[in-house]
Amino acid sequence: MSTPWTASRQNTATSYALTKPDDLVQPASAPRSGPVRDRYFDFLRALALFRVVLYHLTGWAWLPLVFPSIGVMFALAGSLMTRSLKRPALQVVRGRMRRLLPPLWLLGAIGVTGMLLQGWGPDDDGHPGWWWLHLTFWILPLSDPPYAEGLAGVRGVIGEDWASELAGPLWYIRAYLWLVLLSPFLLRALRALPWATLLFPLALSYAVNHGYVELPGERFPSAVEDFSTFGACWILGMAHREGILKRLPRYVIPSVAPLIALLGLWYAVRQGFETGHDLDSIPLAQAIWSFGTVLLLLHISPSWTDWPGWLRRWDGFITLLNSRAVTVYLWHNICILTAATILDHLWEYEVLETNVPWLLESPWPTLALTWILVGGCIVWFGWAEDLAAKRKPRLWPDGSGSDRANSAGRGADGRSRRRKA
Repeated sequence: MSTPWTASRQNTATSYALTKPDDLVQPASAPRSGPVRDRYFDFLRALALFRVVLYHLTGWAWLPLVFPSIGVMFALAGSLMTRSLKRPALQVVRGRMRRLLPPLWLLGAIGVTGMLLQGWGPDDDGHPGWWWLHLTFWILPLSDPPYAEGLAGVRGVIGEDWASELAGPLWYIRAYLWLVLLSPFLLRALRALPWATLLFPLALSYAVNHGYVELPGERFPSAVEDFSTFGACWILGMAHREGILKRLPRYVIPSVAPLIALLGLWYAVRQGFETGHDLDSIPLAQAIWSFGTVLLLLHISPSWTDWPGWLRRWDGFITLLNSRAVTVYLWHNICILTAATILDHLWEYEVLETNVPWLLESPWPTLALTWILVGGCIVWFGWAEDLAAKRKPRLWPDGSGSDRANSAGRGADGRSRRRKA
C-alpha cells in the first residue's frame, strides 16, 4: 500500500528546527547578560518552511534544487541538538519529545476524530487485529500512523481524501524523532570518527538504493531510508556545532561543496531525473545534493546577532514562523487543500471564467488564502507549542509589542522563582 510518507518527502517539512527554533550564540563583544539569537539560523529555518508550503502548493520541481529545505532543517536540528547534549542525554531527549508531541497529539485528536466520524475503522485499515495498536503511532510516531484513505470531503470547504493530506507531513516527525533518539550515539561516534560518521548515511543510502542491503518488514525500511537520505545533514549540523568543519582550511569547503552537489545532480540525471525533474524520487541524489548544499550554507554561517538591513522589515514574520514552526508544518497541507477547494468555486462564475481565467489558474490566490488559513491555525492551535514548552500561551508570537513584554515578564518571573529556589 502506498503511503504519503514517500510522496510527502517532496520536502515537507520541520525537527528540532521545528521544536526549539532558537539557536543562540554569545557574541564576543556583547556584555555577559545571556545569549542572543542567531538570526542566520532563524532566517534559514523560516525560508525552509516557506519553501515547503510553496512547493506543496505548486509542485514546482526546481524548488528543491534552489533550496533543499528538508536537508537544511535537519542540519539546524542536529546543530541545536548537539548544543543541548551538554546536559544529560536522557533529559535532553525527553525535553525534545515533550516539545514535539503535544502539537502532534492535537492534530491527531482532531484528525482521527474526523476520520472516525466519517466511518473509518479497523476493516478499512486492512489489519483489524492490530488496528488499535497502530493508532498508538499517533501518540508516539516511531512508525507511520494509520489514516483513512479516500474519505469524502466537506463540500465547498475541504476536498476529498483530506486525511491523506493531513497525515502526509508526519513522515518528517517520525524521522526527526528517530534522529533525536540516535543523537547521543551519533555524537559519540562523530567525536571518535568524524569523517566516517559524516559519510555513513550516504554510504548506507548507496547500499540501500542499489540493493546491497535488504531491509525486512514494512515499517522498518521507511525509517532506514529517511536516515540514509537526511541523516548526513543532521550529522553535518552536529559537526558544525562541534567545530569539526572549522578544522579544515577555509578554502576546502567552498571548493568541494559545489562539486558534491553537482555529483548528486549528475546521479539524478543518470537515473532519469530529466523526465520528471523530481529529486525526491531519487533518494541517493537527494541525499548527495542536500549534503553539498547544506555543507556550503553552514560554512557561510555569519551568525547574525541582529538583522541585516535588507531583512529587518521581515523580523515579525520570521520570528512568527520560528515560534510556530511545528504548527505551520503540521497544518499547512490541510490549509492548502482547503484554500484550493474554496477557490475552485470561483469557476462557477462565468464572468470570471470568461474574463480572467489566468487568475483562476494562477497559484498565487491559493497561496495567499493558504497563508491566511495558516495564520488561523497559528491562532487556533499554536498554543499547544507554548504548553509543550511550559510557556504561557500566546496567540501571535511575532516578537513585537505585548509579546515581547509578556516574554520579558515571564523571564523576570522565572528569575525570581529561581532565586527563591
